[in-house]
Amino acid sequence: MPKPRKELISIEATPYYHCVSRCVRRAFLCGTDEEGRSFEHRRGWIEHLLLEQAKVYCIDIAAYAVMSNHFHAVLHINQAKSKGLTDIEVVQRWHQLYKGTLVSQQFERGEELREDQWILLRRNIEEWRSRLMSISWFMRRLNETIARLANDEDECTGHFWEGRFKSQALLDEKALAACMAYVDLNPVRAAMAKTPEESKHTSVKKRAEKAKEAYSPNHPQQQVPELLNFAGNPKQDMPEGIPMRLTDYLELVDWTGRQIREDKRGSISEAEPAIMNRLGIDAEHWLYITQNFESEFKGVVGAVNEVKSKISCFWDKQRERRRTAGIQACKLRLS
Repeated sequence: MPKPRKELISIEATPYYHCVSRCVRRAFLCGTDEEGRSFEHRRGWIEHLLLEQAKVYCIDIAAYAVMSNHFHAVLHINQAKSKGLTDIEVVQRWHQLYKGTLVSQQFERGEELREDQWILLRRNIEEWRSRLMSISWFMRRLNETIARLANDEDECTGHFWEGRFKSQALLDEKALAACMAYVDLNPVRAAMAKTPEESKHTSVKKRAEKAKEAYSPNHPQQQVPELLNFAGNPKQDMPEGIPMRLTDYLELVDWTGRQIREDKRGSISEAEPAIMNRLGIDAEHWLYITQNFESEFKGVVGAVNEVKSKISCFWDKQRERRRTAGIQACKLRLS
């Protein structure tokens, strides 16, 4: 039985989450099916909408990959951005997504409001502020929009997605790096691309192309503006962003991609990227989890000490469900 979403997402535990949505019956509704019918353009729909929504929501995209019958996204909840929005900014952003209310539309136009209207508006603004940093609302709108577009194109009705999206909480830097590499290497594992930078509709392709043009690729202002920045190795007064250097990550993904190609499977180069030593990752375990991240780990992913210290954030207090499914995999692969 699936867990309630509130048991899978907790801003107190971590702002990073790996989300996956699959098409119904795993049919080829985004790529090219066995009969040769091409739906490849729908992968572009998903990529475009994913990046556009991130501009409105207080949610950043750390990594993504749009495949033939599913897509992955590693999302970062930007709580500071949500809290920093003024009331009018909250309303303006919400109106880019939904119509809002008559009162909120009047407020945006600068019209005078009665006291009772102000009370109602303030209640709505706080609710919308919360929704703007909600992964559930982000994924809900994304999937609903794509489903409507696909059904309109096919002139049919019914479900496009295989139920609700799946999510995994990423508790530490090691889990985040492994998950991002797993996502970015999806096309390489599926033999859809020979190298990460050739992978269409992925974040690693965007990052690699931008890095080639940049004079200083690790500088936040010279990275892809639509994606969450790499802020550098963890340190005091850490700026906002992924806690590692972009060049280290690209080197890590490139090295990993070379190991998991069919003609290279099982072999491990002696020249492992330095970031693997910093993260304390065993090469054998790393290659395994970057090919089996979804099946190996359950809803909460990280070193055992991180899982044990933060698992209470995901409990349903009424039922006290203290399951730590997948903790043995975390102990073996990430600790």
